[in-house]
Amino acid sequence: MDYALLNNNTQAIRDLLLNEKRFNANYEVLEAFSKTLEEGLTKTTYMRGARKFIEWCEANNVIEVQEEDIVAYKNYLKANFKASSVNSYITSLKKLYNFLAKKGIKNLASDIHGAKNSKGFKRDALTIDQAKDILKNIDKSTKEGIRNYAIMQLFLTTGLRTIEVERANIEDIYNTGNCTFLRVMGKGHDEKDEVVKLTYETLKAINEYLALRDIKSDKEPLFISFSDRSNGSRLKTRSIRDIVKKTFKNVGINSDRLTTHSLRHSAITFALIGGATIQEAQQLARHTNINTTMIYAHNLNRLENKAEESIQKLLNE
Repeated sequence: MDYALLNNNTQAIRDLLLNEKRFNANYEVLEAFSKTLEEGLTKTTYMRGARKFIEWCEANNVIEVQEEDIVAYKNYLKANFKASSVNSYITSLKKLYNFLAKKGIKNLASDIHGAKNSKGFKRDALTIDQAKDILKNIDKSTKEGIRNYAIMQLFLTTGLRTIEVERANIEDIYNTGNCTFLRVMGKGHDEKDEVVKLTYETLKAINEYLALRDIKSDKEPLFISFSDRSNGSRLKTRSIRDIVKKTFKNVGINSDRLTTHSLRHSAITFALIGGATIQEAQQLARHTNINTTMIYAHNLNRLENKAEESIQKLLNE
């Protein structure tokens, strides 16, 4: 009998059982963590980040996580992902360890920080002409087109985020005085405790779209799918992004820096170009820190800066 082979097989079986035990333990942690998160995009993001960390631990044979492992994980993220993705994964890691700390496990992620983001924005704003072309060229001969026009009009005049458009219900529209508002569940909020004002044209576009629907309750989603597979269901962020992307392509816009979030940048930029004060633009954007709004003003000032032209004038003399 080959005892060496037997010993190797025995060790292989032990390794297999150990890996299975670790897998089951990690699965149970993820399941328990998942139950503490509210349904939605944020939960999806946190769970994706938690899985990423556990997958890294398994791939690197990390059985008992130490502080140096957390640092090594962050270095792995920085070497393989953009700063925004690194920050998202680190945020998820912190959330996971906050959960584990309540179970008596030392919080090893409390002092870890995300990657530094570059100044400015990762997405560009549309030009005014581009925004006009988009609205003008949406085919409103179909109910999908009428819906899409209402969505684009809402984005461009309110600066809403994609998740805020997804979460909107019909009942969130209300009147106060001579104005119509939409209640919004803002970024990081648990309730619809913020509002945006609807212009006459935006409200008209929404009402034309709602007139096409067989509405049973005002608690229904504001924007729904008309596809055969999911007819009547709430439009999710992915579908909204697809609508925006197709609308962009229809007028020849095909840039990685022009996305759904560009519509938010565009609304804030257009407000300032149109004469809104910094404070008014901040209220539109619902920025907690006015310095965030100031970036938009700085970008506009840069556009008006004639320094390069002045240099060229001297060189041409």
